Amino acid sequence: MPLWIDTPDALRAHLQTLPAWVGLDTEFIREKTFWPQLALVQIAIGDTTLLVDPLVPGMCEALAPLLTDTGVVKVMHSASEDLIALRCACGVLPSPIFDTQIAAALSGLAGGMGYQKLVAEITGVTLSKGETRSDWLKRPLSASQLEYAADDVTHLGALYETLSSRLQARGRSAWLEADCARMVAQASEDNGERWPHLSMRSAQFLDAAAQRRLLRLLRWREAQARSSDRPKSWILDNELAATLARTPPATREALAKLFETLPKAPRKLADPIWTALDTSLPDEDQAPLAKASDSDRNRLKKLQDAVSRTSAELELPDGILASRRWLEALMERGEWPAALSGWRREHLEPVLAPLLSQR
Repeated sequence: MPLWIDTPDALRAHLQTLPAWVGLDTEFIREKTFWPQLALVQIAIGDTTLLVDPLVPGMCEALAPLLTDTGVVKVMHSASEDLIALRCACGVLPSPIFDTQIAAALSGLAGGMGYQKLVAEITGVTLSKGETRSDWLKRPLSASQLEYAADDVTHLGALYETLSSRLQARGRSAWLEADCARMVAQASEDNGERWPHLSMRSAQFLDAAAQRRLLRLLRWREAQARSSDRPKSWILDNELAATLARTPPATREALAKLFETLPKAPRKLADPIWTALDTSLPDEDQAPLAKASDSDRNRLKKLQDAVSRTSAELELPDGILASRRWLEALMERGEWPAALSGWRREHLEPVLAPLLSQR
C-alpha cells in the first residue's frame, strides 16, 4: 500500500536514508494556467511508495533536498514537464535524472514510448489508464487516483535495471547522461523560444515584413502569458495572430473596431497588442524566415534521408537522432543547435556537412 504523506516531518523521516536511486513522478494541472500547478509527487524508495501532498505548507521545502542530492539518481519517465512543475513549486530541479523514455529509445526499443506501454514491454504488467485526465488538485483523492498515481512509480525500478543494462551493453550510458543533463539545463532556463514564428506553419505563407510582425506578437504573447499565468491561447490564438501579422490594422482605433466584430478577440488587450504589433524588436532583423520553397523542401528531405540511414546503422528509432525541427534550425542558421551537440553531432556531422554545403 502506498503511504500518503501530508506533513513535512513525515517526508523528512522517509528521506533520511536513501538508496542510490529513487523513482519520481508528479501529477500537475495546466489547463487554465501558463505555469503547471504541482498537485502530487510520487516517490518510490525500494519497496515503499510515497504519495506526497505538495499543497501542504512546507512540503516543497522538505522535498527540495532529495531533488538536489547528486548522490541519488531520480528515475523518471518523459520528465520534461515534470521538471517545470517541480521547479515552479520547489524552486529547484531534480538532478541527476534517468529518463526511461529516452533510455528506451537509445537502447533501441522505441522512440516516444509511453509509460504504460514500456511497462508492458519490459515487465508484462498491464496498467490502468483510467485517471489520465483526473483532477489532481481536489482533496481527498479517490482510491483509484491513489492507485493510478502509485503505479506511475512502482515499476520504474524494473525499467531502470533493464534499460541500464541495455545501455551499458551498447556503450550508450554516456549518451543518456548527456541527454538528461541537457533536459535539466533546458528546464532551468525555460525562457521560451527565441523565434516562435518558425513553429507556426502559417508563417511560411507570410512575407518577411509580416513574419517580423508575427514574431513581435508571439514574443509579446509569451511574456503576457507568463506574467498573468494564463495559457498562451487565452491571450491571443495563433489564427488571429497570423491574421493581424498578414494584414495589420492601420490604426489603434481600427484594431479596436476589428476586435468588436470578433466574438473571441481579446478586446481588453487591444492597446498592448497594438503596441506590440507596431513596435520593432531589437533583433528582428536577425530572425530566420519560415520558408516553404521547393529547394528548401528538397534540401530538408536530403538531410532527413541521411539522418534516417544513420539512425538505421545505429539501430535507433526514427526521430531520436534528429527531429525535423532541429534540422530546419540547422539549415536556417548554419549553426549546430544545442540539441544536436555531443554524441549526435559526432555521428551526424560527417554525413550532413557535405549536404549543408550544397546550394
